[in-house]
Amino acid sequence: MSSPRDQVRKRLDAFRSQQLLRAVQAALYEAADLVRSEAFRSISAGSVSGKKHKPSAPGQPPNRDSGVLQAHIEVIRQPYAPGKEMVATVESSAPYSAPLEFGSSTIEARPFLKPARDKMKPRAERLLVARVNQAIKRYRK
Repeated sequence: MSSPRDQVRKRLDAFRSQQLLRAVQAALYEAADLVRSEAFRSISAGSVSGKKHKPSAPGQPPNRDSGVLQAHIEVIRQPYAPGKEMVATVESSAPYSAPLEFGSSTIEARPFLKPARDKMKPRAERLLVARVNQAIKRYRK
């Protein structure tokens, strides 16, 4: 049988663990939002809508035309379950997202999500480390 002191310590440790998990999950969502923002920005860069619209070159992010592609880029929050990986994803549900990202038989790829992910990866990793360190310092007290 454990002492009341041990029971309190165990409950405090569980609380701290939950606080750390929440900090990591918040950092993942923030990192995913960095990727979403970069993908959005890359589509806007140098584009012209309307009659003067010019498609981007293959291998370059698509140029903005109607704004539908950008409007459908979102961060998907995956609920955390113990024993599972923590995940936050960035997706585009615009009907032509996949052909633009990966190419098809009629169009060469104009990726916008993978380059955004690759560009933001170092910043996202630094963000995650900083948030975890903050949570550890906060809950060590």
